[in-house]
Amino acid sequence: MPVDGQEVSPASGARCGTVAVIGRPSSGKSTLINKICGAKVSIVSPAPQTTRNSIRGIVNYSGSQIIFIDTPGYHDSDKKLNLKLQAISRDRLVESDCILYVIDSTRSPGQEEESVSELVKDFSSRVIIAVNKTDCPRASSGFVRLYIEKVLPDIPSYRIFEVSAKTGENTQALLDSLILMVPEGQPLYPVDFYTDQEVDFRIAEIIREKVMLNTRDEIPHSVYVEISDMEMKRNGKELFVRAFLVAERESQKAVLIGRGASMIRKIKEESTADFRKIFPYYVILDLQVKVNKNWRQKDSLIKRFN
Repeated sequence: MPVDGQEVSPASGARCGTVAVIGRPSSGKSTLINKICGAKVSIVSPAPQTTRNSIRGIVNYSGSQIIFIDTPGYHDSDKKLNLKLQAISRDRLVESDCILYVIDSTRSPGQEEESVSELVKDFSSRVIIAVNKTDCPRASSGFVRLYIEKVLPDIPSYRIFEVSAKTGENTQALLDSLILMVPEGQPLYPVDFYTDQEVDFRIAEIIREKVMLNTRDEIPHSVYVEISDMEMKRNGKELFVRAFLVAERESQKAVLIGRGASMIRKIKEESTADFRKIFPYYVILDLQVKVNKNWRQKDSLIKRFN
């Protein structure tokens, strides 16, 4: 799918490959992938570590294809869930043809940025850097470039791009460079695909996004979405979905339901509005809340993320 309606022509021959996208939490990785893919692939919220799985977004153009893999924001922590998310990010770097390292130009590099830089250092021959949020008044791309020169001196300046995932500024040039970094080859997915996510996964992620956007403090990170039932009805015109917001504590359950069920109703309405934009059928959502005490400490649930 072209970026903002523009087609990209590779220098020579059809190309196809994977690009792992890494960065510290809230650097704008998911927003950038959504902008490049021209559709909502990854959920977005101001909360750190919105992305929990490695999520694929697909860009098709002139017979070539790039598969973007959005990894969880790299957050220094020794909690079980965070360790799992860190492992996902590291594994995707090894497996990918190219690495897109996204840096937030509105924040000074800190310990987490140094951890990410240390990770990508061993793969510098296939790293491209996007200095993001340059449209923001607080942006300091010059300072970020000095940081890059210091900690990643092997990455040439022509592989560093100042972009805005929000406006799309300079994303076309970034994509042009990414194209040349992946190998020649035929597309792995049909040309009308912009993601390979299953329907139940996409529905669960959109619901979780609405939880993150409408709740505060620890609630977003203490919730996962469980799809218990899906059934297509009316000759493919309606999809019935029963889903549960699973919290760690009863107090969190009360927040998710809200006074007079106001919160869960809002989450349901906003999710349904997004479903209408994405799916060619109407999604009827039955949304409930339950508790799975301390689920983030349970290995059987942590293994769900990949």
